[in-house]
Amino acid sequence: MAKPKIYTKSGDQGQTSLVTGQRVSKAHSRIAAYGACDELNSFIGLSISYLQSSATHSVSESSLRELKLELQRIQNMIFSLGSQLSCDKKEFANKLPTVTEHDIDFLEACIDRMEKELPALKNFILPGGSSASATLHVARTVCRRAERLCVELRAKLAKEIDNQKNEALPETFLTFLNRLSDYLFVAARFNTFIQKDEEIIWHPPS
Repeated sequence: MAKPKIYTKSGDQGQTSLVTGQRVSKAHSRIAAYGACDELNSFIGLSISYLQSSATHSVSESSLRELKLELQRIQNMIFSLGSQLSCDKKEFANKLPTVTEHDIDFLEACIDRMEKELPALKNFILPGGSSASATLHVARTVCRRAERLCVELRAKLAKEIDNQKNEALPETFLTFLNRLSDYLFVAARFNTFIQKDEEIIWHPPS
């Protein structure tokens, strides 16, 4: 049996399929939302690779391992969110994995744990630091974009509900992304802290 090719050519005209098989434009707001989640997941994967390469430095291995495991768990959550965003039918979406209040509680617990060790933030800081910290900052900004796109999608779906075209986007999705951006900011700071690097303070031009 011949191995199937990775390219199908079905998207050459600017359309793609949702999980349900529905064909939509690649400019559709639903595609933009889960595309941003895919980008976010990729940047988190990159940050994990940087964390692994820093394990040879004089850094607490247990702290790095815990951060890496958290990020990998979060990657799975984002993948679940993406599968939900790629589905336009509630009865189908109910069969797919999703993000829950439990996932939000997990993010908050991780934030609280890291902040107990971090010095109080008294100034605005510039994104940067080690490769891992800088990439976590990039992931944070992509997460914010994913959140904005989901807000936009939710608003569009709300208008269509009256016409019974679509189901509403759960508020849990927005809360999850909002909390995740907070987590990524704290994680970037935490990695800088355990790497014994200095945060770069914002100095506005005089």
